[in-house]
This record gives sequence, C-alpha cells and structure tokens, in this order.
Amino acid sequence: MRALEGITESPFSLIPLPENPSFNSSLTTHKGGDSFGPRLYNWLFECHGFLHNVFLIVCSCAFVLYLAYQAKKSFSKLSNGRSYIMIAYYGCLWLVSMLNLAWCIFQSWECASGKEVAWNILSLFTTSGMLFLEVSLVAFLYQGNYASGLEALTRTFVVSGLIVGVDILLKAIYLFGFGIPLFIDSAEHPHHVKWGLWVVHRLVLTAVYGLILFMYHSKWRERLPARPAFYKYIVIMCILNTLALFACVLTGNGASFGFWLYGATIVCYHALYLPLIYITFLADFFLEEDMHLDNVYYSEMKDAGFFDADWE
Repeated sequence: MRALEGITESPFSLIPLPENPSFNSSLTTHKGGDSFGPRLYNWLFECHGFLHNVFLIVCSCAFVLYLAYQAKKSFSKLSNGRSYIMIAYYGCLWLVSMLNLAWCIFQSWECASGKEVAWNILSLFTTSGMLFLEVSLVAFLYQGNYASGLEALTRTFVVSGLIVGVDILLKAIYLFGFGIPLFIDSAEHPHHVKWGLWVVHRLVLTAVYGLILFMYHSKWRERLPARPAFYKYIVIMCILNTLALFACVLTGNGASFGFWLYGATIVCYHALYLPLIYITFLADFFLEEDMHLDNVYYSEMKDAGFFDADWE
C-alpha cells in the first residue's frame, strides 16, 4: 500500500506523530539514508503507521516464538502419533509462519522505491503459502471422517498444490506480465482490474466456506468432522472473507471506507490466521497425544503393581 495520510492509510494508523522539530531534523540529517535513525523512523512510522506495523510484527513474532518454545514437545508427540497429515501440516505451518514473519517485518518495502519487485515476490509466496494451508484444510474437511493415513495426505496435498499453483501462475502473470500492482495498495491510484480480481478471489473463498456452513446444517453434516473447533473456524473464515469481499467491491467503486476495511481484514488475516490454524487443527491433536501418553503411563504403572495397595 502506498503512503496515505488519512484513516484510509491503515486501520491502525490512528496515533498522530509528535511535532518535534529537533527530533524530525535529527532524523533527516543524512539525505542519503545512510544513518540508522531515518531508516528506523521510516520502518516504524511511515507507509502504514506505527500501530499497524507493531501489531503485525508483535503477533507474528509471538506466534513463531510460541512454536519454537513448543517445538521439542511437538516433535516428540508427532513422532509418537505417526500421523502423516499432522507431521506435514506442522512442517508447512512452520514454513509459512517464517514467511509471514518476514512479510510483517518488511512492511516498509511496500512504500519504498526500488523495492517493488522484492515486495511483490515476498507477498506472492507468503499469501500463496497461507492459501495452501487454507485450501488443504478445506480439502481435509471435505474428505470428512474418512481422511487419514498417507493416501489422504497425498490426495489433500495434490489438490491443494494444483489449486495454489494455478493461483500463483495467474498472480505472477498479472504482476510481472501486465504490471498490475496486486500487493501494493493505494486509495489515490486505484486499479479497477486489480480490485476486480480480488473480488473474484474473495467471492470464490466466501462461496466455499458458505457451502461448508450449509453442509453443517444439512443432511450431509455427518461427512464433516464432528468437532466444534472446525465449525468455529469455518464461521470465522466465512465472516472474514465476506467482509473482505465487501471491502473489495467498495474500493473498486472508489469508496475510501472500503479501502480502510480491506486493510483491516488484511491485518487480521496476517496477524491472527496462523494461530487460528494451530488452535483449530493441531492443538487438539497434541492434547489428545498428551491424554494418550497419560493412559499409557497409567497402564504401565498399573501393570507394575503401583496401585495394588489402593485395591486392598
């Protein structure tokens, strides 16, 4: 997104910058940009605003640190559980989390001259990785209670890879072939073709999540996993994509509120989607493994006679 000066710049750029001449002059002393001060100032305050950048960085960094803190325990549980789907999904989550962290840290590239190509490539791979997690989880849901083992993993990842591969190809054509700035947003210079593409993109996702919600309230609900976490995930993603679709339609028609709303959905998506995936798809698995290990330890202790005194 290009640097803007109103609330349309970002939903989180609401804090006015202090008017301190000495502070501002100290930051702009070196015109060449060689000093650390101007670069830090631009990174934090320019382009999107302080709250926007800090919120994205803190959320993404906190989630990566949590994954790292739980890594040893998670690896142990995954190796004991021997679930190909969970192992592969956990590895993908790590990779996409690192990409998303880099995307959040280098927000200033979006507004920096000469960084357009780097920002587009980083955004393309980050959003495609997150879309791969989305599509693979939806594919897993559509397979319902029959999804398990290496065959289900292969089928899920092949379908997800094909869909995301086509998505990457189309976006790359529009980015580098037609020069449409898909990942550089500006309310001052809207591209109607770009917002039309995002409308189609969000419309497809909204329709998919809406169809799954319909299945949950129909006679086909037995084909879906009987877990409340999955249903809540679908509701959240359906609402988010509906809001993003509405925002794209408004922005394509020149409404500044649509640009603000679209920015809010993007911030929420990059800051909170990966933790949502973890809570929905992996947290229950790790909890079940804990309970399974507790039952195993209890059985071993019972066989060894540790609880014989309780029966006397």
